[in-house]
Amino acid sequence: MDFVSDALLNGKRFRARTVVDAYTRECLAIHVDQGIRGEQVVDVLDRVLFLRGSPRAKIRVDNGPEFIARAFGHWAYINRVMLDFSRPGKPTDNAFVESFNGRLRDECLKTHWLLSLDDTRAKIDAVALGLPREPTSHIPEGPDPGRICFIGRVNP
Repeated sequence: MDFVSDALLNGKRFRARTVVDAYTRECLAIHVDQGIRGEQVVDVLDRVLFLRGSPRAKIRVDNGPEFIARAFGHWAYINRVMLDFSRPGKPTDNAFVESFNGRLRDECLKTHWLLSLDDTRAKIDAVALGLPREPTSHIPEGPDPGRICFIGRVNP
């Protein structure tokens, strides 16, 4: 998991959190919001867990405040997931997700005018539909289902 930061047309900053399976090279979710807290990370992972079943034994993350939050650590403990924190200043520790984030930025964020958060989510979904992908199963209804863009398998 990692983050991509950008700005809307009006200058407001937003972040997109990407969840990528390094083994299958599948993007499991992209969560777009202005500020992403540890509780939101847990909500997205619970929805991915619902769709995909139990997680792999390890999740690689950086040392951002969202990933060292108590809620995220508690979720990992309950789900028996080891958190593999990358070394500070070493993006090569999480190279595949960094590569995916660069592709997301080049193919979507840099090529569109991003008017609002909802517009950004819609444009990420539209670009994702044009990429080679496997169909995803039904997305469960949640408090705000538009906040997560599920992509499917992405062939780099």
